[in-house]
Amino acid sequence: MKIPLDLQTGGPSMKDYLSPNKCTWCDGCGDYGVWTATKRALVELGIHPWQVLLCFDVGCNGNGSDKIGGYRFHGLHGRVISFAAGAKLANPRLTVIASGGDGASFSEGIGHFVHGIRSNYPIVFVLHNNANYGLTTGQASAVTWQGQAMNGSPNGIPERTLQSMDFVFSLEPTFVARGFGGDIPQLTNILKAAIQHRGFAFVDILQACPTFNHFATHEWLLEHVYDVQEEGHDMSDFIKARMIAVDTSKRISTGILYQNEDVPDFYERLVSRQGSTVTPVEEVQKTDVENLMQEFV
Repeated sequence: MKIPLDLQTGGPSMKDYLSPNKCTWCDGCGDYGVWTATKRALVELGIHPWQVLLCFDVGCNGNGSDKIGGYRFHGLHGRVISFAAGAKLANPRLTVIASGGDGASFSEGIGHFVHGIRSNYPIVFVLHNNANYGLTTGQASAVTWQGQAMNGSPNGIPERTLQSMDFVFSLEPTFVARGFGGDIPQLTNILKAAIQHRGFAFVDILQACPTFNHFATHEWLLEHVYDVQEEGHDMSDFIKARMIAVDTSKRISTGILYQNEDVPDFYERLVSRQGSTVTPVEEVQKTDVENLMQEFV
């Protein structure tokens, strides 16, 4: 039997996460940065491809589902969090990372997003935030800026823009971070912290959509983002974290904005699992249902 390279060397490498499939994102898409940082974070934490489940929603983020090694699942629009949570609860020893766009997450899937934070499922949720539905040619999303002409709404959106970070903090999260697809080193560190977090880790990644988003460009983001860790931010200060997350009038905070490790995650609060030394998936047994099926013949 051929021994996988990562087991021969004792630890995973970037090569272990290679895929033979070519990336199909547009040139300059922020997904390239997310894709690279994700692999780096997993390798630096010593997580092998067989120890992680990568879940992808429908959208440009989902085009990465076959561009990286490991166990991967490409789900339904707006439903990735519910699947990822179920997989993690079935096998808590597995690292689970879910990815979704701002369109799916704040429209079709907003209910799952709310209860993911509320339940404090022990998963990482990466929001690919390019402020539009990129895969379906640039329709406006719930977080598209006011006054921006988009395909399907050339006069701008008639609705109010959802204040996403204020909304997230209103749900009392235990981990909130914001990154920028153009800063791979910082994004790698954010994802490493998110993976190691006790409960639901929300990572909002601002990324350029060079084809359809002409307002929050790569250059514009470079000029406006700053790292809160470089300014001595106290990530345990919920009020301050919410304030700097919401205030984007002059510059945009990035880094780990808030983290609370004192809140038990969903699995830890399940009374039925307390004291159990095995995972639910290990308790699954094969059962002969032939006699049962005879009742319906």
